[in-house]
Order: sequence, then structure tokens, then C-alpha cells
Amino acid sequence: MIKVGILGATGYTGFELLSIFARHAEVEVSFATSGTYAGQRYSDVYPCPYDLTLIAPEEAPLGEVDVAFLCTPHGASALLAKQVLDAGARCVDLSADFRLRDLATYESWYAPHPAPELLPQAVYGLTEVYRAQIAGAELVANPGCYPTGPLLALYPLLIAGAVVRGERIIIDAKSGVSGAGAKPTVTTHFCSVHDNFSAYKPGHTHRHAPEIEQELTAYGGQPWRVVFTPHLLPVSRGILSTIYVSLDPAWSQAQVLEAWNVAYGQEPFVHVLPAGQLATLAHAVNTNRCVLSVASAGVPGEWIIVTSLDNLVKGAAGAAVQNMNVMFGLDETLGLIA
Repeated sequence: MIKVGILGATGYTGFELLSIFARHAEVEVSFATSGTYAGQRYSDVYPCPYDLTLIAPEEAPLGEVDVAFLCTPHGASALLAKQVLDAGARCVDLSADFRLRDLATYESWYAPHPAPELLPQAVYGLTEVYRAQIAGAELVANPGCYPTGPLLALYPLLIAGAVVRGERIIIDAKSGVSGAGAKPTVTTHFCSVHDNFSAYKPGHTHRHAPEIEQELTAYGGQPWRVVFTPHLLPVSRGILSTIYVSLDPAWSQAQVLEAWNVAYGQEPFVHVLPAGQLATLAHAVNTNRCVLSVASAGVPGEWIIVTSLDNLVKGAAGAAVQNMNVMFGLDETLGLIA
């Protein structure tokens, strides 16, 4: 039985982790921390069947678990990761602290890094791409929710050399409100979101843009620039991404689908829709599934890719558990819904 600890357990991703672990046959939750609700039962914070008592972060017995999940803010996670590793446990970080490999890039988008010495050993946790590295990792950086769908869609096309070099890739993404976290703000309050639809941090101002570009560059062997605009949907969960990309004019829709099916035909959590179907939120919410679909833009070489996933599952907690399963040599699907 694998003993796990959850730091920052009362956010949406922490709740999702507990829900997954409740049906995971090989996991025992040893502790869950909360800086706000320490001393209370989890079921007193959320109406749920999880009756474990929350403890303060500084009281977490890190040396008594096999792996710790960090559902904590950027900056705070890096210091906690160092403590986890020093205690002899493995770590899956759901913040952005280890997603960017380049220190200068991280610090230009966030703040001075609290533990830069750990960056070289962190493995980017896009399971379908980095499975072999994740298997031996002590520290896994879980991908951001927005990057996951576009990266899975573009990876097989980039490694095949199908994407036209020098062309920008445009990503128009829409997320449910849970992606903004449990703490409400003026823009995420029910009264602001209900019956509304809004864009934010457009073009190249959202922190997920350099993460996407880092991975596309790794896959395609040259720098790639994206135009990335996220939107806030008046729904609780799910991400739908519409990607506008130029491919070699010789490529057909059938070739795109074949490239995806070759790359992901044996993957339990990547589903490729046939020609004529486009991904919707309903294809993916409440599962660890990422759904891929493609349509012609009506001009040779121009294609529209639509992906969907659940931002709290495949975009966060589900991917984290999938990575944990790989790290410990378990059936990758344990606890997860495909």
C-alpha cells in the first residue's frame, strides 16, 4: 500500500485527489494539510464522506509517506518540495514551480525561484510524452491545465515535421471557473460569471504561454511562438481548446488522425474522434480523458484542432495520480476514469 500525503488539501484539486484516492486500491491517505482549516474534519469543510482530520502544514509527517502531492501556491510549493525530498519521499507538484526548465524564464514570469537547485531533476509530467522519465523520477512537475490538451494534440504532428515552420500557433481556450481556484475574486464570483463569457490575459500574457512554448520547442526542435488567449466559461469545470495551425499542404485530415492514432492508440486516456466529430466538454468532464478532434479550415494546409478535458482531472489531480501510478510501477489506470 502506497502512503500519500496531500499538502493544501482543501482547494479544488485537493478535493479531487481525495475523490480519486477513495477508489484507488493501492493508496492510503496518511495526512492532508490546510493552513486555514487545521484541526477540523474534512467533512466539516466540504459536504463529503472524507472524515480525516486536517493538520497544519508544519505538522505534516513527511517522513512517513511514500509520496506527497503539493496542491499549494507557486513559490510555496518549491520550498515544500525540498522538504519532501529531504524527508525521503517522492513528490508530485501541481503548482508551476518546476514546469519551466529555464530559471530565467521562470523568474521573468513568476518571482525569484525558492529552490532553483531542484530544477534539473524535475520531470515534466505529461505522462504520454515523458512516461519513461516519470517512472524513475523523485520530483514530477504536473502540467498546467491549459497546456495539456494542445500539447497532446500537437506533439505527434511536430515530431512528424508536419507543422509549418515559422508560423504562429493560435490557441483559443475556454475553462470552467474551478480553474481559477477556490478563493473567489471579483471576476470569478458567481455574479460575474453567470450568464457571462470573458477573455483574460490575451495573446502572450498568460503564464501558461511559456510552458506551452517550452514543450513545443522540445518536440519540434526549434523555437515556437504561440498566441494563447484563455476565456472564462460560466460552467464549473472543463476546458475546450481550439487550435489554429498550419500544416504541410500535403497532409490530409486522414493523416492527422492516423498520426494521433499511432501515437495514442494504446493510451488509456487519450481519445481520438473520427472525422466529422468535434470534441465537446461533455466528452471529457469528470474523467481523466483528453479528447482530440480536427477539421479543415477550408484552405489547404490550414487546420482547426479542438481538444477537451476536465481541468480538475486530466488537467490537474487525475494527471497527478496517473504520474504517481507510473512512478510506483502500478497499473496506470488505477483510481481513474477513462
